Amino acid sequence: MAEEVSGCKKEFVDGNIHADVKDYYGKRVTSTSDLKTNACVAPAKPIPAYISKVLKKVHPDVIIKYYGCGLVVPESLEGCRILDLGCGSGRDCYMLSQLVGEKGHVTGIDMTEEQLDVAQTHLDYHMKEFGYKSPNVTFVKGFIEALTEAGLEKGSFDIIISNCVVNLSPDKRRVLAEAYSVLKDGGELYFSDVYSSSRLTEEMRNHKVLWGECLSGALWWKDLLLLAEEVGFSPPRLVTASPITVGNKELQDVLGDFKFVSATYRLFKVPKGDTGPCQVIYNGSITGVEDSFEFDCQYTFKANEAVAVDGEVAAILKCSRFKEDFTCQPAKAPAQPCGVKPKEGIVDPFELALQLKKQGPGSATGGCCSSQSAACCK
Repeated sequence: MAEEVSGCKKEFVDGNIHADVKDYYGKRVTSTSDLKTNACVAPAKPIPAYISKVLKKVHPDVIIKYYGCGLVVPESLEGCRILDLGCGSGRDCYMLSQLVGEKGHVTGIDMTEEQLDVAQTHLDYHMKEFGYKSPNVTFVKGFIEALTEAGLEKGSFDIIISNCVVNLSPDKRRVLAEAYSVLKDGGELYFSDVYSSSRLTEEMRNHKVLWGECLSGALWWKDLLLLAEEVGFSPPRLVTASPITVGNKELQDVLGDFKFVSATYRLFKVPKGDTGPCQVIYNGSITGVEDSFEFDCQYTFKANEAVAVDGEVAAILKCSRFKEDFTCQPAKAPAQPCGVKPKEGIVDPFELALQLKKQGPGSATGGCCSSQSAACCK
């Protein structure tokens, strides 16, 4: 993994890739119609009603300048402090502003001045639209590889989101390490990004247009698992996945047999060690998913029903913001009651995307970065 840095952290230095990306999204791409692939465009799939409601309040100029691969909306957001990596024009920030409420706060960081100008210009409009007495959104110019250098405090955020941005960084390990650093204990990195079917060639990684289209910088999905472990995160939980198509023949010729997928993962900053499997009961207290909470593609929690979970998920539910939403009980032995046996999870996003495609329309909601996955592991 040539792109990764050593364990000794050095001051971050802007590079050629960042300059190319800023030029691509600041000058060459003026709306979503200028994009050459669907990697940075949300597929037309149903969006949960409570999210549609808040999206309608986001200014059209912000939406048209936003280039993300779907929706990145985790659950249980009220009162949270959220950081948006690569916030662009601020669509997700303004959407989340409504979901965290006036007592919560959303910070967006981006390196592209033109995008931040759009976001900042519409700050007063949105605060008035939401009926807030004082802004609960802040925009910061900086690099996602250098969050603390941009003035963001360590251990200060409950949740970090990112929407089709990590692939644009030449140093994914540093992005994950910085995210881990500024998260509170029990915090979550909930993000959608583009992944490749294997490690890309050097020729592809040097292709400027493909980099701007979120493909040349795509991680091999297995490398995400390795990097997350290296920096301290819990094993990534796969939420949902969607195949990426390239309609441009010239670009497809360069890509050859490489395949790409947009996938959403959740990574948590929780204590290490084996908590052990247990049974959990969801109390139905999370806004928008009161009846059924689709945590990832492996686990869906229906209100007031016992579900057997593995040790990794047990640790997350006990140590994260979800701890008040679940009751944990010791796993029953030697036999599990019908319907609560732990299920085998899917870790390969290409496998999940194929399963969802076979299930047909309606198997997932919210596009490739949905906050609600399909019940793919029945």
